[in-house]
Amino acid sequence: MPLLLCLWGATAQGACRQALALGLDVSGSVDAAEYRLQMDGLAAALLHPEVQTALFAMPEAPVSLAVYEWSGPEAQRVIAPWRVISDPVALDAVATTLRHVQRGDGASSTALGAAKSFGAAMLSKQAACWKRVLDVSGDGTSNTGPRPKVVRPDGITINGLVIGGGDGGGLDALAAYYHAYVVQGPDAFVETAAEFASFEAAMVRKLKRELQVMVVSTR
Repeated sequence: MPLLLCLWGATAQGACRQALALGLDVSGSVDAAEYRLQMDGLAAALLHPEVQTALFAMPEAPVSLAVYEWSGPEAQRVIAPWRVISDPVALDAVATTLRHVQRGDGASSTALGAAKSFGAAMLSKQAACWKRVLDVSGDGTSNTGPRPKVVRPDGITINGLVIGGGDGGGLDALAAYYHAYVVQGPDAFVETAAEFASFEAAMVRKLKRELQVMVVSTR
């Protein structure tokens, strides 16, 4: 369902309509080629014309964006810190960062609960935004750290993007796992990519859905 916003003149000036944190799985099931497909795929998805249209739909209330990678309980790394996406220059800067980033020292394990906690902590720094969304991508179920079903941060929506071909026991099973234990919020959803080669197209679909806006008043 589109985000329903009511703007009242000057109160909307300088506002942040949405904070969006994107967490990418870099655990042991993700090889070097798949890592590159995620980073380059996200960069291309952000620059997709329809995604740009959604991002820039309300210039008076732009989106704030951050990207991090995650694997084990103590293995999270911010790739692109919070940036207000107010114009194409800001968006190009994030895409360039993603295309040039090199894989950090992660862990082989998959700690989805810790990934959720890390993303929630990032979003806590964006309390002024009208909506806060955590976007967690992964190709497997959690096997270490806090259980994802008990990590339920308040005040944010968590969506998922599941990728087939990993340790998730099949795409449908992994999507069901994310529905049961990872996502939260009344409009939360799970997007699917059959394999890492499909990650970019799935991310385009996901971003378009997450960034939907309906302006009901501009008085």
